[in-house]
Formats: sequence, structure tokens, C-alpha cells
Amino acid sequence: MADLDYKVIVGLEIHVHLATKTKIFCGCELAYGDTANTHVCPVCLGMPGSLPVMNKTALEYSILTGLALNCEIAKFTKWDRKSYYYPDLPKNYQISQYDLPFSEHGYIEIPLESGETKKIRILRAHLEEDAGKNTHTLGNFSAIDLNRAGTPLLEIVTEPDMNSAEEVGALARELQRIVRYLGVSEGDMQKGHMRFEPNINLHITKNGEVFKTPISEVKNLNSFRAVERSVAYEVRRQLAAFEETGVTMQMGNKATYGWDDDKQMTVLQREKEEAHDYRYFPDPDLVPVDIDDAWLGEIKGRLCELPIQMQVRFAKEYGLSDYDAGVLTADRATAEFFDGTVKLGADAKRVCNLLTQTGLKLANEKGVSVDQLRISMENLAKLAKMADGGDVSASAATTIFEEMAENGGDPAQIAEAKNLVQKSDAGEIEALVDAVLAENAKAVEDAKNNPKKGKKAMGFLMGQVMQKSKGQANPKIVSQLLNQKLNV
Repeated sequence: MADLDYKVIVGLEIHVHLATKTKIFCGCELAYGDTANTHVCPVCLGMPGSLPVMNKTALEYSILTGLALNCEIAKFTKWDRKSYYYPDLPKNYQISQYDLPFSEHGYIEIPLESGETKKIRILRAHLEEDAGKNTHTLGNFSAIDLNRAGTPLLEIVTEPDMNSAEEVGALARELQRIVRYLGVSEGDMQKGHMRFEPNINLHITKNGEVFKTPISEVKNLNSFRAVERSVAYEVRRQLAAFEETGVTMQMGNKATYGWDDDKQMTVLQREKEEAHDYRYFPDPDLVPVDIDDAWLGEIKGRLCELPIQMQVRFAKEYGLSDYDAGVLTADRATAEFFDGTVKLGADAKRVCNLLTQTGLKLANEKGVSVDQLRISMENLAKLAKMADGGDVSASAATTIFEEMAENGGDPAQIAEAKNLVQKSDAGEIEALVDAVLAENAKAVEDAKNNPKKGKKAMGFLMGQVMQKSKGQANPKIVSQLLNQKLNV
């Protein structure tokens, strides 16, 4: 296996639940976790004679996402019936889009470990309705919950441009950031808002000839870990299968697999159907959609700066590490709060440290986003400037941040009330330094004349001065005075 030269080829299908208030073709409320079959009506139950009506917001959310993915938006699109029978699909067909999707031919940029980005092409994005949900936990039978039937489902299909499990995971994470930034989906995979289906095969070079293994589609993955591990497993399985059987794409059909998280392996489900098996035809109950320039322009106006663009800008413009920039852009509220604070004149790295080391922890404990803490951008900028100017120490700045997050307030007033203002009076600090030097002759001798112990001695003397000042002396001034008096 190790001697084979191969390239991993992966395309990804992503299903995104859109955060509309009602279902795509009826007025039933979209709700997660409610009692089974309590959000249903004749339309989503597939009752004879019931007629669907399109949810305009669902289409607008889809178009907004297509624009963010740099897709071409069709001025004319229609609805098609995709015929198949499953117990959780009462109509025996799904309303989807076949030959005229609303968007296609776009791309998404994903971050790589090197700090660079890679462009992954988007083949198409189309809108459809989701099916219900089969459950198998009530006894020796299957039960069906149709609350989810009719949920607006955006399906995004990439070209096979990814070449590792890590790249597939990066795309999945980036797409989650995008839909959350746009506000079109909560992107909560625990609730089934996003599901991923990688299509994996290998191009193996042997004796100068290229062999392509059959494509495996792994269905309905709902975690980034499952996405990455299933792709990595399929690579190993397909390599072993090729060495054992020599089966290639021309000899074997595409098949679908499930992922067994307990066994950490894929499990064969069935051979894949082809498009003609679904007997697509235009839905006679829904009129086509014409998207004029005015409507498209209004939707374009809702676009925001996308997360990968923000991440690159923060690293380039503010000098942040790629890691810190990634943490700050994990959600839109934090990114915009940070950006707005820096634009008020605060040092970017200081604001970054306050937010990433203290703010995100407090926000997580309270179950809110950073911008919902009781700290305004103006007060955070003021606190950052106080820390940079030596008015308060770094640890004091953390204490003040925590107080503002809990009770609000002006950072300067909090610093005064809590006696956290650093003393920068050189004369006052010099008196403390002289007292410490007089009381610690051995440390003074080591600092001046013992190279092995000099650094430790200086740290000790510094700590003694800070202790005498009850932590209020400006460390920069203390350090300068010590160096001057000891001639080091």
C-alpha cells in the first residue's frame, strides 16, 4: 500500500437548513425538538388536493448564499418533482430543482494550515424541501416524525477539488461560518441544520498508468470530526480494495455508505441511483420564478464582509497571527465588535488579548456573544489604551474587563474605585527601588556580578518593588530604574 502513488479526490454535497420561520411550501412553523408530528398540515403531509405556495424568504436566503459563494444567479428558475419512495416522504416525491438551479459556477475559499487559501469550485446550489425523520428508539419498529418534512433545504455541490480529509473539514467549517455570518442558517449540526456527504475516490498511478477507484458517497455526516474521519477511512479502504481486487471506476458502480461512529468505519448501504431513476419533471403546482435586477440588487445589498476575507484582513492589516484572526472571526458578532473597537484607536493586539483570553470565556459562561456583554466598543477601546499607556497593568485590565462585563461602567472609574491605577511618578517609585536595594544586598550583588544568577536576582528585586507598591508601580519604570542603579 505504501508503494502506491495516489491522489485523493473529494467533492462535497452540503445540505443546509435555512432559518425561515415557516416551511418552504406551507405555513407550518419550523421548530426543532418539539413533540413529533405537531407542526404538520395537509401540504407537508402530502394529502391529495393540497397545493404548495413558495416561501419567498427561503429563496432570498438561498440567493444570498449563492452570491456569497460567487455563483452566477439565474434570472429564471423552476421547481421539479424528484420521485422516490421513503416512509418519511409522504408525497412519494420531493420538490427540488433539477436542470435549472437558481445558482451555479461559483467558488469558496478555504484556509489552509500554511496560512494561505485554496479556491474550491462550486458546481451548483439549489433549493428543495427536506424529508421527515425516521426514529428507531421507541421499540422494535420504526417511527416517523414529519415535523421536519418541508423544511427549506439548500443543497450546495462542489467540484471534486479537495485532496485531503483536512481540506474537506476546512470547507465544512468555512461554509458553517458563511451561513452564520449571513444569518441564513443557525448551522447547528447537533440539530441537523447542516449535513455533509463527501464523494471520495482515488487516482492511483501504477506502472505509469492511472487507475480510478469507484466513488464512495458517505451519507448524512453531522460533525466535522465525522467528515474528516470518514474521508480518511475511505482513503485507506479504497487503497486496500484496489490492491486486493484491482476494481476501478469503469468496473464498479458508485455506492453509498454510512458512517459507524462507534466502529470508526464506513458501512455499505446501496448502489447509487442515477438521475434518470428519479424521473424528474417540472412541478405542475408551482410557477417558475423570474428574478429581476431590482430584486437581485436588494438581496445583494444584504451581503457582509465574509469570514475568510475578515480573517485575512485582520492578519494583514492588524498584524494578528492567523490563529488569533481565526478565533476572532469564528462568529460575525465577535469579529465586528473587535474591528469596531480597533477602529476607535485601540491597539489591535491588546484588544485581541482581552477578547480571546477573557471576553470569549465570559461570554461562553453566560451563553451570549461577546457583543452582548455589558461592554461597549468605546469602553473597551478606552481600557485597551489605559493598559498600553501604563495606567493599569495587564492583570488589572483583566479585572476591569470582568467588572465591566458583569456590571458595565467606565474603565477609568472602575480602576480608581478598585485602586488599580498604576503609579508612574518616577520619584515615588525611585524611593521604593532604593529601599529594596538597601534591604537585599545579596540579590544586588548577584544582579551586578553573577552572570548565572543575575537574571533571577533582577526578577526577585522587581517583585520586591511591586510588592512594596502593592502592585501599583508601573513595571516599565521599575525596570528602567533597576537597570540604571545596578548598571546592567
